[in-house]
Amino acid sequence: MKAIVCKAWGLPETLVVKDLPDVSAAAGQVTIDIEAAGVNFPDVLIIQNKYQFKPELPFTPGSELAGTVRAVGEGVSHLKVGDKVIAFAGTGGFAQQIAVPAAAVMPMPPSMDFDTAAAITLTYGTSHHAVVDRAQLKAGETMLVLGAAGGVGLAAIEIGKALGARVIAAASSDEKLAVCKAHGADATINYSTQDLREAIKAETGGKGPDVIYDPVGGIYAEPAFRSIGWRGRYLVVGFANGEIPKLPLNLTILKGASLVGVFWGEFAKREPKANLAAMRELMGWLAEGKIKPHISARYKLADTPLALQDMAARKVTGKIVIKPQE
Repeated sequence: MKAIVCKAWGLPETLVVKDLPDVSAAAGQVTIDIEAAGVNFPDVLIIQNKYQFKPELPFTPGSELAGTVRAVGEGVSHLKVGDKVIAFAGTGGFAQQIAVPAAAVMPMPPSMDFDTAAAITLTYGTSHHAVVDRAQLKAGETMLVLGAAGGVGLAAIEIGKALGARVIAAASSDEKLAVCKAHGADATINYSTQDLREAIKAETGGKGPDVIYDPVGGIYAEPAFRSIGWRGRYLVVGFANGEIPKLPLNLTILKGASLVGVFWGEFAKREPKANLAAMRELMGWLAEGKIKPHISARYKLADTPLALQDMAARKVTGKIVIKPQE
């Protein structure tokens, strides 16, 4: 089989395509022929040794995938050869095959295609954990989403609307904001051309948002947090900007506000039953048409470095996927 291999920490162009032996399923595992693998910003960080999770070299990046069960290991009873499945593996997704613990695999809904299945786990899992669990967003509240045209941002918009909230999307271009509107945003802010604090004030009648969803960090974090409403919840999701902001903690006192950390991967590991319940709710919303992953591009396996370069350059709207069999 062919796989993308990270042999040394570095930028996407250092990744190589290698022929590796076919995988086999140990006890408690299944092997999967991968049809699609989702690309996420953490993939850009992991290959540079800049993420919380640090695999041993050499390794194959790619954390979420969809495909067909190729073989079933001893002790696995809920899956069989030929099943179409979704898996969250941490690493190994940018390849034609993978062996994963059966507990990390779930059947695909009958009506779902492989690309959608590969695009839902991390982004929607992260945003559901953030918005529903950590922020406990309620119907009638207002949520501001920074970096709203990215994968987790669009997911947050759709989840906010599914909960009955008003959602304000902030992004760096009018083109990106048009995508946000198409996915349900009630209002938009272009923080490349507008003063963020003034725009938030105008869109919330001076009250400020109840929840701020921030996967970006950098220069917009402090003006956004200064604009938060009373008892607001500021979700620290990630730092796609590359800069970890420093916030004056006295602002939490002035607004009675909370800084809330979001780490979906650790949540899924520590609280698997709660994560499974969240995924079931997401699948229900998908069936009802309340959420729909926006897949903006598809790449062949050999073009994985280009996909990661586009992700790093913030050229991506919604999700992009790798097609390993093409």
